[in-house]
Amino acid sequence: MDRPDQHPNSEPTDHATMTATRPTLTFREVSKRFEPRGSLEAVTALDRVSLDVCPGEFVSLIGPSGCGKSTVLGLASGLSRPTGGEIECHTDNLGYVFQDAALMPWRTVRRNVEFMAQLDGMDRATRRQRAEQTLELVGLADFADQYPRTLSGGMKMRTSLARSLVLDPDLFLFDEPFGALDQISRTKLNVELMNLFNERRFAGLFVTHSVDEAVFLSTRIVVMSPRPGRIAAEFHIPFEYPRDPALRYEAEFGAVAGQVAAALEAAS
Repeated sequence: MDRPDQHPNSEPTDHATMTATRPTLTFREVSKRFEPRGSLEAVTALDRVSLDVCPGEFVSLIGPSGCGKSTVLGLASGLSRPTGGEIECHTDNLGYVFQDAALMPWRTVRRNVEFMAQLDGMDRATRRQRAEQTLELVGLADFADQYPRTLSGGMKMRTSLARSLVLDPDLFLFDEPFGALDQISRTKLNVELMNLFNERRFAGLFVTHSVDEAVFLSTRIVVMSPRPGRIAAEFHIPFEYPRDPALRYEAEFGAVAGQVAAALEAAS
């Protein structure tokens, strides 16, 4: 098996050149320091992180708790500003899926999915059509009129995915969306998300603690060090899309996952 390309440094990834595509998202030597009020000490969450995410790339961030993975997503989305360095995001069309589905309990599944399109000013007929198409895509067409309280955890996350997909985002940010699910539901949603990426080819940035999940979904994995978060290693994953779920049980997959796990352990 070819060894996945590994780059154990924090220099900018030259993947934009490799793909001849302008990155959707670029971090250049980005640092983030939190200055709490009162007697609490300041915390440096990120230190000189450089990263590109291009269209058609699915990049996973893995690292120990507190290493700044979610901080990267907050900066990428514009919800937070860097203390140092430069961030360029070449789209305003973002999708963000959080650890919690964060559905509105008084809205049906369909109306939850319509919500982002409604905020975007989409007319009622168009957003209804988009919502129905997206619910079909994530396998929830038969549950459009149900309320969140009737859904399983996996179905709630599908609804959350659909809510962001309805605007067909150019950049999709995922903050451990499947971490609270049981293994069976998580595996199924991994496959569904992989299929969505294979169809839409958005630029994806995915935070996870699971090496297997990262290897299965990603074109590239970025391993982060403990706080202050730095890029400790990078792996280009050699498997073509679409990926069969049985890939997880193949020796090649295990070898790649082992190399990523070893880099994670070394960084920690």
